[in-house]
Amino acid sequence: MGGNIFGNLFRVTTFGESHGNALGGIIDGCPSGIKLDFEQIQYELNRRRPGQSSIVTQRNEPDQVNFLSGIMDNITTGTPIGFIIYNKDHQSNDYNHIKNIYRPSHSDFTYEKKYGIRDYRGGGRASARETICRVVAGSIAKQLIKDIKIISYVSSVGNISVNKSYQDLDLSKKMIEHTPIRCPDPNIAKKMISMIHQIKKKGDTIGGTITCVIKNVPVGFGEPVFQKLHSELAKAMLSINAVKGFEYGSGFLGTELTGSQHNDLFDNINGKTKTNLSGGIQGGISNGMDIYFRIALKPVATIMKKQKTIDKYGNFVFMEGKGRHDPCVLPRAIPIVESMIALVLVDYWMYKKLSKYSEI
Repeated sequence: MGGNIFGNLFRVTTFGESHGNALGGIIDGCPSGIKLDFEQIQYELNRRRPGQSSIVTQRNEPDQVNFLSGIMDNITTGTPIGFIIYNKDHQSNDYNHIKNIYRPSHSDFTYEKKYGIRDYRGGGRASARETICRVVAGSIAKQLIKDIKIISYVSSVGNISVNKSYQDLDLSKKMIEHTPIRCPDPNIAKKMISMIHQIKKKGDTIGGTITCVIKNVPVGFGEPVFQKLHSELAKAMLSINAVKGFEYGSGFLGTELTGSQHNDLFDNINGKTKTNLSGGIQGGISNGMDIYFRIALKPVATIMKKQKTIDKYGNFVFMEGKGRHDPCVLPRAIPIVESMIALVLVDYWMYKKLSKYSEI
């Protein structure tokens, strides 16, 4: 299986399965001399961990990361950083009933046809539990680009939406983390949580959107041809389980405007613009304005309702989900989204240091 490496200069390779002994990774390319805040890394893992509220899966994992190499006295040495997270609460028997059955809208069918074998226990490598490794790497990346502020919040669940621009919301950590849904609008958050509880009682799931805002990105992040900043952000977002769509800046609404309405006119000689329909990126390169985008996440495919499907022998059968699953992945996806953003930006932070000659 290929495709387990993300990044160019700052690279992370991940390994492990949802119900295996452990998950982990190797970070290659991290500069030496970075003093790491391990409490901050664990904080990010805790934001992602299961069992943190009644609207997510009740799998109880401590998600403690153990670093194996590349760090001495809390400082990076410049050598590969190895890390591992052990699985503690995997109940593989919950999946025995689907050993020979393909769950609708899951990777079961495609994995088995591609590789001739699949790990049916929690989805194996296809499980969203794989993303825990991204959060470790992304938490370290955040500490390299600490002047850049990355903010994500749940902006809709089903048909319940925050009908305000991000500029009109309090995006402080305190406000976003105030409720388990991680929505900064308290009234909308209550409605979202109520909907998720109702959906969960019915044995069903629900999707929604996450809005992301990135502040203080210097001018010059991104390459103008095949490694445009927005294309790399899109790739990072679409690599996350359940993500079905990505739009930045004006997105699809921009198609309803004329060029004269859509152009961001300069406000001063420093390049700031009066509007920001470009979403902080022009020609694939950051322009110093806020970068903002929105991603769509589908409902979780595993539901506690009986559905018709097929087995590996070509028979139609009925099945229903068992065990512990998220009725809505949105709140736990927030730290994953922010980590993938950080991994994209840290690569460009390193590229920018190489892109212009200056005398030492």
